Amino acid sequence: MKKIFFIAITFIGGTLFMNAQDIADHAIGLRIGGGDGFGTEVSYQLGLSDNNRLELDLGFVGDSDFNGFKLAGIYQWVWNIDGGFNWYAGPGAGISSKNYKKYKGDYIDETDTYVFIGGDIGIEYVFDIPLMLSIDFRPEFGFGSSAYNNNKLHSSLALSVRYRF
Repeated sequence: MKKIFFIAITFIGGTLFMNAQDIADHAIGLRIGGGDGFGTEVSYQLGLSDNNRLELDLGFVGDSDFNGFKLAGIYQWVWNIDGGFNWYAGPGAGISSKNYKKYKGDYIDETDTYVFIGGDIGIEYVFDIPLMLSIDFRPEFGFGSSAYNNNKLHSSLALSVRYRF
């Protein structure tokens, strides 16, 4: 009887403290952000195991005096809060290139390419249908040739909508 009781308690305790997540093999969507970020980015997530994944984000920005792109890669650990609610965090890095068009008497065309390191922390909700919504904060520290990007901390706050498959 003691043996059955011990096995039952072990099974129930193990079930309660399991950390397996419902991470999809793939998810694609949009990361709509603000702050020093690039605004809207195309976002792709690749599930690596039950509780970690790789996220790749590609953003484009531009107007008459400025255009550029940004590619970020982030490794994320995912922890379950309750049901479909998860929180996640992880380190990342990326590359960006910006082309500035300035007018100082004469037309000046400058390009700045820089690399950055950073991270990501956020919360998400995974629906029963293949839809996921998340909000995250991403600080980045850039290394570039311009005064704007060289050794400066930038950050963005974003809402993401992704289709899971």
